[in-house]
Amino acid sequence: MKAAVPDFSEFPPGTVTEYTTLVCLACIFDIFTKQIGLAPRSAYSEIKRYLPTVDELTSRKAVRPFFDSEEKHPRCPYCDAAKRWHARLDTHCIEGGKTTDAPRRKLVKSLEKKRDQFAVMEVKSDRRRAFFDWLDTLRISLDLSDPEWLIGATKALLERREAKQDWDATFEGLRSIRPSARLEEGWEREGTRLFLSPALYNESLLVQYLLSRSHEHGGRTLAGRLTLIELIRRMRRGGYLEAHKISDTDQFEIFEKLVDEVAGSGNVKLYFIVDRRDFLDKVKSVYAAYA
Repeated sequence: MKAAVPDFSEFPPGTVTEYTTLVCLACIFDIFTKQIGLAPRSAYSEIKRYLPTVDELTSRKAVRPFFDSEEKHPRCPYCDAAKRWHARLDTHCIEGGKTTDAPRRKLVKSLEKKRDQFAVMEVKSDRRRAFFDWLDTLRISLDLSDPEWLIGATKALLERREAKQDWDATFEGLRSIRPSARLEEGWEREGTRLFLSPALYNESLLVQYLLSRSHEHGGRTLAGRLTLIELIRRMRRGGYLEAHKISDTDQFEIFEKLVDEVAGSGNVKLYFIVDRRDFLDKVKSVYAAYA
């Protein structure tokens, strides 16, 4: 029987990013047996030990022998191999920090006896890259054709900002989100409305803009569809630029600094947990076919 799926429920929302990719074992065995000239048994031993790089596991544009597909019975785009030759690799990225260190250590300890089935990799990164990785995953999970995604995006940002708050309860039955001039910071809920401080509301607009922007029409936000110029003008009028000492005049330089304010500065450690169980099972079955 397969080991239980790792439990990430103890991690605060917004601190774990999931990635999934497929790898074609027909391509890999072809390289080892035909191009390198290894015997099937030797190729099997080498492939079993193979651990993809973080870039191979998380890249938004997969390269051979990795590929992405939502089809029920996909075929390899490189060699046309059928589904039985494909292995699935699931990767969870945990952002290091005070709220994740304890559950991460507990999870890694539970996987220590299954080191062949799970791999743990530690990578130094910066908060800007971690922010955009989170943003890409959020974009995939939201249905941008549903108007409710604006509330979902705001909830995701708040989860990332205040991990210990029970945001499921806070957002239950919520109908609207508005800025409140009487709040200097933070948020409060009244009935079915959630009020955000002007700065926090503007940051939520920036996240929504980043999720939905297009060169022609701008991005959809709780304040309507905004172009970059309109978004910056709104933040300048609301005092956000002055409060964060952003005095540039070029819109793109201002935009970069706004992103840095929301993403945060400095370095962060990322921990990647790779589920190799399906990979090992498929490598064994493919080897049996070659042998």
